[in-house]
Amino acid sequence: MPKKVIALLGSPILEGNTARLLDEAIRGAEEAGCEVEKLEVAHMDILPCMEFFQCKGSETCLIQDEMEEIFRKFREMDGLIIATPVMTMGIPGRLKSFMDRFQVFYMAKYHRGRSFISPERRRERKMLFISIAGMNLPTVFEGVKMTARAFGEIIDCPYWDEVLRNDMDTIQDIRTRPEVMEAAYRKGSELGRLLG
Repeated sequence: MPKKVIALLGSPILEGNTARLLDEAIRGAEEAGCEVEKLEVAHMDILPCMEFFQCKGSETCLIQDEMEEIFRKFREMDGLIIATPVMTMGIPGRLKSFMDRFQVFYMAKYHRGRSFISPERRRERKMLFISIAGMNLPTVFEGVKMTARAFGEIIDCPYWDEVLRNDMDTIQDIRTRPEVMEAAYRKGSELGRLLG
């Protein structure tokens, strides 16, 4: 049975630079034998988390939308790929709002002491993080990486590796940097082999 990977596109531009890198990582994971489901987060019809601790005593979210099905998929997945641009030195709003909805996982793990993911499954699960940034600053990825790492801890899918490319305001088109496209493919393939 193939390993299941969820791929999150954090950019609203479906055929932009971030999407191209994600597609290369997906291709690598699929060629390594994984089954990959891509979610275009900016175009999903989901509401933001309404209140901290609202889901304290429940294993489900009080907001009834398509996140219930997403929570199930995140419990079952073996790996995660997140691809996002940096916006205002952080995760874009729709992707961050998506991550915040995993308060259900947070409460289960940290307040009830019963994570949805067993310690054995946690050891097997891995996250690949892909990000681009317009600015050519040495610290430009610090915010997004901190958020991705925290998210990985909450959902018990630890941050494993990354593909990062800054200075996109100068580069413009990621296809002019074949080494970055190749890195995304290679890391996706490696993720798939490690999960297999």
